[in-house]
Amino acid sequence: MGKVALFYLICGILVFGSVSVVKAEDAYRYFTWTATYGTASPLGVPQQIILINGQFPGPKLDLITNENVILNLINKLDEPLLLTWNGIKQRKNSWQDGVLGTNCPIPPNSNYTYKFQMKDQIGSYTYFPSTQLHRAVGGFGALNIYARSVIPVPYAKPAGDFSLLIGDWYKSSHKVLRQILDSGKSLPFPSGLLINGQKQSSFTGDQGKTYMFRISNVGLKNTFNFRIQGHKMRVVEVEGSHVIQSLYDSLDVHVGQSMSVLVTLDQPPKDYYIVASTRFTRTVLTATAVLHYSNSQTSVSGPMPSAPAGQMHWSMLQARTFRWNLTANAARPNPQGTFHYGKITISRSFVLANSAPLINGKLRYAVNRVSYVNPDTPLKLADHFNIPGVFSLNSIQTFPSDGSPYLATAVFPASHHDFIEIVFQNNEATMQSWHLDGYDFWVVGFGSGTWTQASRNKYNLVDAPTRHTTQVYPKSWTAILVSLDNQGMWNLRSAMWDRQYLGQQVYLRVYNPTQSLANEYYIPTNALLCGKAAGRHP
Repeated sequence: MGKVALFYLICGILVFGSVSVVKAEDAYRYFTWTATYGTASPLGVPQQIILINGQFPGPKLDLITNENVILNLINKLDEPLLLTWNGIKQRKNSWQDGVLGTNCPIPPNSNYTYKFQMKDQIGSYTYFPSTQLHRAVGGFGALNIYARSVIPVPYAKPAGDFSLLIGDWYKSSHKVLRQILDSGKSLPFPSGLLINGQKQSSFTGDQGKTYMFRISNVGLKNTFNFRIQGHKMRVVEVEGSHVIQSLYDSLDVHVGQSMSVLVTLDQPPKDYYIVASTRFTRTVLTATAVLHYSNSQTSVSGPMPSAPAGQMHWSMLQARTFRWNLTANAARPNPQGTFHYGKITISRSFVLANSAPLINGKLRYAVNRVSYVNPDTPLKLADHFNIPGVFSLNSIQTFPSDGSPYLATAVFPASHHDFIEIVFQNNEATMQSWHLDGYDFWVVGFGSGTWTQASRNKYNLVDAPTRHTTQVYPKSWTAILVSLDNQGMWNLRSAMWDRQYLGQQVYLRVYNPTQSLANEYYIPTNALLCGKAAGRHP
């Protein structure tokens, strides 16, 4: 009788355990999106734009840490399409990154279902088309990840939040812009600046309450400065990092970057200007919106708040004020500061110098003299199926060198769990912005001139913020540290899309010879196969 009782007890434990596992699984969110062309007049002139489910900008994705997304994207454009999820780490899952190095584009009148998780992330992000110059005419939207209820955040819950997608805009179609670049010329100056696809919009709140503004630069080329008439902004989060909460009158936001600020409506009830304007440009483009107090009876008035008089040096000083909040939680229950990144030995260093050479008589953009060319076969598929002749691991040097620029499919080899240093060296007289898929990284230093090993003495090795996109000032350098804890094929690119399109990008192959689901997921059964991978079986 005792053995029977023990048998039932064990069965009960197993059943309870299995039920607990099912209950503990993170939620699934299902979406069906259709990409189409439409007509709109964001700058007063009718033009063709890209809509997602009939919306411009596209639908906002509001998610919670660790939720799983199943998103079926139907392509009704006349060209192949991919969406990428800017800043989403795609843990163990570069299969879903949505760039040409990892995915075959979705053909017209076809579809692909993305499957990915918001694993251990919080914060303000965006998505956009990674193919061709599609993002120049829409297809982008906000992606916000909220903390789980059991994880405290270092501020009181705001009364509401607003997503502001701000960026430069052209009246020309993406096909015309592409023809300009393909002809070997640089893009002209943009036609205007938009906030949420409009020249003017409005955001309403109650006097005395605090609201979160999620600000993202979805433009192609230009930094903007953001400010709100009569109101201070408290920066609380930068691309998934909780930061030391400081007050700002205005903020520089560079291409591809996002940040979250809290604004308290503590002024007399009226309407106030929200202003974004381009920085470091001879012609200044401006977009305005209205902060409307719900009890306001007075329209906006008075001069709009002006941009800071300071230029590059002012902006660099502001960038250094963003510091990691070491005692705050992020997506996990442990404080951010428990990871002592500054005490980890660097296993490998890269110095990457951008340039704008002529190759075969045409303008290209390059990294360490190499201008990237997309092969017909995605790198990730070529790697998985061991297809030769698609890319080489010795086609680019890890440090700048003299010599002629050339075209190649540049891939850096790296080992899983390496801790690397990347220095972005900008010898050009223009602002740069760099993004790394699959990771966030510590931005440990900004400096003028040429980086040297002595520059490491100026690194912030205590409370540098982590983010996925960093600016590099003209004739200057920016240094980042990256913990390569995410196996896969990851795109390191200029966030300025004309430069990315004409070759300012590379890939980082983070490899572990031991195949394990603990390190990387299997190829999806619904993976699209193209190029030399066509006809193979996932």
